[in-house]
Amino acid sequence: MNKTVHIKTYGCQMNVYDSSRMRDVLAPLGYAETDMAEGADLVILNTCHIREKAAEKVYSELGKLREMKEARAAQGKEMLIAVAGCVGQAEGQEITRRNKAVDLVFGPQTYHRLPELLGQRQATGRAAVETEFAAERKFEELVEKPQAQGSVAAFLTIQEGCDKFCTFCVVPYTRGAEFSRPVAQILQEAAKLAARGVREVTLLGQNVNAYRGEGGNGPESLARLVARLSQIQGIERIRYVTSHPRDMTDDLIAAHGANEKLMPYLHLPIQAGNDRILKAMNRGHTVADYLRLVDKVKAARPDIALSGDFIVGFPGESEAEFAGTLQVAREVGYASAYTFKYSPRPGTPAAARADQIEEPVKDQRLAALQAQILEQTKAFNASCVGRELPVLLEKPGRHDGQLIGRSPYLQSVHVAAQNLSIGQIANISIKSVGPNSLSGQYVGQI
Repeated sequence: MNKTVHIKTYGCQMNVYDSSRMRDVLAPLGYAETDMAEGADLVILNTCHIREKAAEKVYSELGKLREMKEARAAQGKEMLIAVAGCVGQAEGQEITRRNKAVDLVFGPQTYHRLPELLGQRQATGRAAVETEFAAERKFEELVEKPQAQGSVAAFLTIQEGCDKFCTFCVVPYTRGAEFSRPVAQILQEAAKLAARGVREVTLLGQNVNAYRGEGGNGPESLARLVARLSQIQGIERIRYVTSHPRDMTDDLIAAHGANEKLMPYLHLPIQAGNDRILKAMNRGHTVADYLRLVDKVKAARPDIALSGDFIVGFPGESEAEFAGTLQVAREVGYASAYTFKYSPRPGTPAAARADQIEEPVKDQRLAALQAQILEQTKAFNASCVGRELPVLLEKPGRHDGQLIGRSPYLQSVHVAAQNLSIGQIANISIKSVGPNSLSGQYVGQI
């Protein structure tokens, strides 16, 4: 019987990948995706626990879904409600205790068991809760299930979990210890992606450059994995995210200069520009360590664009220490960055500190950093005008005869179709810069 599923995804790119794979797991059971929660046979909230009060926001959403479920029940129809992801992992049975309308709760390592959990719920009439850490078994099962047809660019999870225990972060508690998928398993999934037309893969991990997957003769590094992926016919572009400075090895830096398929774009979070704050965050590196690393990356690939993460208003941060963050951002010359106000994550050491920064101060600092990053992004985009960039064409534009693609630096690029097609990598002469994208003219096929 045909059924519908609505998946609402919160948070990071890994959650986007997980939601995609949930659809793949459910497809053999007859579930087709719908954009609307109302009227769906199954609604899944794929949650993120990074932000403050994330769980409370999920409970608020569940209240709305309970009303929809009751309305469907009045019509003699069933709606199943599931909470997946990191809030599901962290809260477990508490979710079903607080909201009796929830039918399934499962963490990010167990969504491959969705068919079994649905069967358990239908057989017993009781909520099914599964929050074990079983990353290896998850990927063993998922690799046998082909991903659905979709974009010419795809995410590919290669690593999960984190052993760093930054004092502001819940990932080690919700995603578990670092786990790297075996090389052969990743190559198999990448080959399947290439066979259905994917030309660019973004390798995902909470700490992706800590990758040490079994390769037959022992663990292999991310640099070696990238080299192997480069040999797959059809895969023309490779990216990876998110990296930790402590795991940015010399062979990975060298790969940025030697491997043409590895895009000249690196997301390398520093989080703060002051050594005392970095130590309080348990980042394990200093500002000088980070800047030396940036210099090595730029020496290996002079045209590389850098992106980063920043947290402002960490407990105890002074104005002078925040000024160091602004200075680092200027010195590195980021093409883009993600900027956040510090918010306490329940259960993390930083959340228990007494020297929390007042919200108005955090707001002011965030605005100052965002203004600076915006100017840097504008300057980087403007520097691309007059250059010819290889652009992977991904989808139709909003205007007739227009296609949208991505530059090597992840910029959105608009171009007149001119007999071009989605999936091509075309040489585009950049003519102008808009608020959020570039525009250019086709000058040749790559």
